[in-house]
Amino acid sequence: MTDSLVIVFVKNIKLGTVKTRLAKTIGDFGAFEVYSELVKITENATEALTVDKRIYFSNAVVDTKWKNDFKTVQNGKDLGERMLNAFKDGFDSGYKKIVLIGSDLPDISSTHISNGLKALETNDVVFGPAEDGGYYLVGLSKMHTSIFTNKPWSQPHLLAETLQELHTNHIAVSTLDTLNDIDTYEDLIASDFYKSNLKLQEKIQVEIFNQ
Repeated sequence: MTDSLVIVFVKNIKLGTVKTRLAKTIGDFGAFEVYSELVKITENATEALTVDKRIYFSNAVVDTKWKNDFKTVQNGKDLGERMLNAFKDGFDSGYKKIVLIGSDLPDISSTHISNGLKALETNDVVFGPAEDGGYYLVGLSKMHTSIFTNKPWSQPHLLAETLQELHTNHIAVSTLDTLNDIDTYEDLIASDFYKSNLKLQEKIQVEIFNQ
């Protein structure tokens, strides 16, 4: 066992339940295709890492994903509680540096995740800011429960509010490169991920045409 752990939060890829904001424009099938591709990118980014990984699915473990890694189901009534419980499990298991990422980032790479772990050598907390005001990565070298409680989840001021609270409490924080996750059709068509994936473009255009 290493002293570092990477936690991945994955939504079960089920029609009608993933990328629901995106689905309003490109339909449930289109959103399903996009999220399936994003999960593959996340899996590839984490495969290159030599640290332990734990994959937390939203509803049920999928054995075909992350074949050689520990898999379980998220536990908690909201995103904050689910993340808090995953970090608690990691620290209880003896890990010293833990980074948690989502699975809807087209530009995530093993370098971003490694940089997150590296930042925890000199900081209590690290964030990977998302362009929408949230974050795609959060890492801890010791537990700070307040990060996950009473926060405006899915709101554009989530990260700013969280950082303000940490600074007020004199907690050492680092931030990584800002990345864009894909929540809307505008996000999708502006991304290199979409522009460079002709197969995906074809599927999406068919979906839009058929609506």
